[in-house]
Parts: sequence; C-alpha cells; structure tokens
Amino acid sequence: MQIADGTVVAMDYTLKDDEGTLIDQSQPGQPLAYLHGHKNIIPGLEAALAGKTSGDKVEVRIAPEDGYGEPNPALEQVVPRDRFQGVESLEEGMQFQASTDQGPISVRVVKVEDDNVTVDGNHPLAGKHLNFDVTVQEVRAATEEEIAHGHVHQESGCCGGGEENKEGGSCGCS
Repeated sequence: MQIADGTVVAMDYTLKDDEGTLIDQSQPGQPLAYLHGHKNIIPGLEAALAGKTSGDKVEVRIAPEDGYGEPNPALEQVVPRDRFQGVESLEEGMQFQASTDQGPISVRVVKVEDDNVTVDGNHPLAGKHLNFDVTVQEVRAATEEEIAHGHVHQESGCCGGGEENKEGGSCGCS
C-alpha cells in the first residue's frame, strides 16, 4: 500500500541539523506512527513520504517554510522577572506556558538580565533546515475512528486507552 491521505504510517527516523548534530530519532523497535494528510507531522516531510511504501528509505532536507517556519520576531519578548513567581532560579533554555490573547503558548527563556527575562515563543527549530533519514516500516488504511479524530489510535485502545475502548466504547479523544 502506498502512503496517501487516510493511511497510517509507521516509520523509523533520525533528524539532524545542517551541521550533522542529532536533534531527534525514533527509538529502536518503536517507530513513529502518524495519520497521513492530517497535519500530524511537518508539511515537508509529509510531502516527501507521499507515494512511498513499506521498506522505502527516504533522505530529505526540509526548508524552514516546510518545517517549523521562519522565526517570528513578535514572539520574542522581554518581560519583568517578577512574572515568574515561585521560580527561584531562571536559566536559559527553561520552558514555560504563557497566556496570550490567542490562548496559551509554550515559551523558552533565551536571556536573563537583572530584572528582565527574554522569552521566545517560536518553535526551537524555526528557521532551521531539517535533515531526515526515514525508513517506512508499515503503511495501513486508517480506521474510520482515526480519520474522524485526526490521529492514530493505539492498539490497546483509542489514544492509548484501556480495553473497554476495543469494544466500541467512547475513547474521549478530541
């Protein structure tokens, strides 16, 4: 079966930056499974995998616009240190949830200076080229429930739920 919209794909992968530094990888014996055509992975990788089948190997370099986008300067802000109540030691790289008019976003501390903290709401890989080495392990048709929910369901039940979900009970996925 070829990878197309509405298929579930299980793949082993490594992700490196342009300097060859390993950023992420699937664990041995635990391939990443996703629902193709439902924006579960970055657009450039999804496009590169379309039409592939089990056993295919793909090496692809994804440009920022097809990955996590270009950094948005508006997502970097300097905020007063007192906004971090209860946090004794602030360090670069720490992550927090910030409330915005558009809802919560994850922010990363990028600089701490006296009473000011610079946070960045951009994805850490924004603006970077991404180099994937992928081996397609399995391609199967998605279930109606997976398509309706927009993501893969685990073999043990919906969204990793219990046995009752195999018997047709509601899994509570959104």
